[in-house]
Amino acid sequence: MTQEIPVPPGPARPAGRSSRGRLIGDGLAWTAQWSGRLVLTALGVVLVGLVIGELWSVVLPVLLGLIIATVLEPPATWLRQHRVPPLLAAIIVVVGALAIVGGIITAIAPQVASQIPELVQSATGGVEDVQTWLSETFGLGQSQIGQAVQAGVDQLQNSATAIAGTLVTGLTTVANGLIDLVLALVLAFLFVKDGYRFLPWLRGQVGTGAGGHFAAVGGRAWDRLGGFIRSQAIIGFVDAACIGIGLVILGVPLALPLAVLTFFGAFIPIVGALTAGALSVLIALVSNGVTNALIVLLLILAVQQIEGNLLQPLVQGKGLGLHAAVVILAVTGGSSLAGVVGAFLAVPVVAVTAEIFRYLNEQIDARARSDDEHPTQAPRPTDAELLASSRPRPAGNGRFARWRRRRQEAAGAAPDETVAAEDATNPVRGDGRSGEGAAATNG
Repeated sequence: MTQEIPVPPGPARPAGRSSRGRLIGDGLAWTAQWSGRLVLTALGVVLVGLVIGELWSVVLPVLLGLIIATVLEPPATWLRQHRVPPLLAAIIVVVGALAIVGGIITAIAPQVASQIPELVQSATGGVEDVQTWLSETFGLGQSQIGQAVQAGVDQLQNSATAIAGTLVTGLTTVANGLIDLVLALVLAFLFVKDGYRFLPWLRGQVGTGAGGHFAAVGGRAWDRLGGFIRSQAIIGFVDAACIGIGLVILGVPLALPLAVLTFFGAFIPIVGALTAGALSVLIALVSNGVTNALIVLLLILAVQQIEGNLLQPLVQGKGLGLHAAVVILAVTGGSSLAGVVGAFLAVPVVAVTAEIFRYLNEQIDARARSDDEHPTQAPRPTDAELLASSRPRPAGNGRFARWRRRRQEAAGAAPDETVAAEDATNPVRGDGRSGEGAAATNG
């Protein structure tokens, strides 16, 4: 028979230390749990996006109305504070805003109508200058250039059907945009008239606890949206004034319309300023030549530097709290989803969403600090405390022992030592009477 050689036991695992497999399993379980939550959250976001897409004809006027209301709400509030009825205050503010916008359009329309023919003539002369430059530089004859131009014309003729369809689609889009704008103005009027009652009504509908959070989030989102619109309006006005004065001094046509376009372009951060500046440079190039266009380009770059380094820190303070990359991605995503309107709405929507997440993070941090200072659960007992609690109590503790002591005292016998010890160590007994009071009563 072979004798088994005893294997010495391995080193003992320290108490409280988990095995490697258990740690990996806990990690995988945690990952799977959070992955499921993220998947469900992503599905919820996609579902909300689909619902918004289906109801876009309703959502768009509401968003535009809210943005317009943020501009009109401060003067309406000032009028209400001076005892003007809410309805009259809303009418005064909305009609005044429409009068200002109508006055601007009335001022720039004659200038555009009078200078468009001059621009067309300048563009025609510019095309002839390009043909001459190509002929002198690359030796291209008029016949070769004419063939290239004819090929372009033929391509346009062959695409006439597609161009006509595009024009019809564009006209339909413009008509829908006008309808949405009118509806947004009506909603903005209602928001200005009754908007200050919304948060108290919401707090009363959802209850005190949740209503407070809804009111706080709504107030902060409204302040963020209004601050963004007003600060962009101030920055756009300064940019438009500087660029417009520069274009007038340089003799660039359509200076006032370009200044107005610069003002509205400021509401689309980064992209709007680039678009308005590129159009100004192009018109200067067509009308006044290369040198004038380069001067306009330098003017626009200087204004943009002043805006980025001086105006935005002074007017916006911390601004949107968003990185420039986030702003660019938001504008790009919004324009790809909803065109120019999406590019206009992208940054305000992202700014409001970021403000909501900031509020949630603040509430989470506050709840975590509260739990650290005032834990809701009792601390876990130590091994020594668990061992002490599992030991049997002395025979003298409990109601039965006290009943037996009273019987012994009534019979004239000496009480048990354990019960006497209990009376000496416990000032308050289980029946609610102190030890001295009980002894006096029994005596």
